[in-house]
Amino acid sequence: MNATVFPGFKTSDFEVFSIDGLEPRMEALIDRVRPKLTMLGEMIQPHLSALSGEEMYVHVAKHARRTVNPPKDTWVAWAANKRGYKALPHFEVGMFGSHVFVVFAIIYESPRKVDFGKAIASRLQEIRKTVPDHFYWSTDHMSPQGTLQSELNDQQLLEIGSKLQNVKKSEVICGLRIDKDDPLLSDGDAFVKTVEQTFEQLLPLYKMAFA
Repeated sequence: MNATVFPGFKTSDFEVFSIDGLEPRMEALIDRVRPKLTMLGEMIQPHLSALSGEEMYVHVAKHARRTVNPPKDTWVAWAANKRGYKALPHFEVGMFGSHVFVVFAIIYESPRKVDFGKAIASRLQEIRKTVPDHFYWSTDHMSPQGTLQSELNDQQLLEIGSKLQNVKKSEVICGLRIDKDDPLLSDGDAFVKTVEQTFEQLLPLYKMAFA
């Protein structure tokens, strides 16, 4: 692959997730999808570092702990730590068999989720204005499901914040979903620009997690 042009995603990339068996699916994922995520990680990293004002490091999912169940999704993450991202608020681009996601995430392993939960409670209207209505929220990073912000009332958002403060296994994801059939995904340049713009829109949430 040309290092300067992202090739986008094809139908065959999403078909990886319908391959039966851990080893066959992992072989296809490593062959078809991981090189694209690695390339995307390296392309977005300078933009995200400049945007956040801190050095961001690229972490591509390896699925190394799996011994039986094949992965339902895969991703590349960016975080301000060279050794790992799971304990930190971070950004991700990844895919399920149905769509690509471009998100800000705080998963259950991060102690920062308490601070972000407090931010939801105290800055709810600011979040409403900052986050586009067509972005979705989820409380389970392992699920392809999510709810558009336009479909969440204030009480539901406040409940997400409350869980982040009080429930040990709580987590939050917010961002953009792009259906696998969307022509944007096959236009590499347009997709990269969309990722950059989405992260710009999500940056205030990232900053709130450190307030």
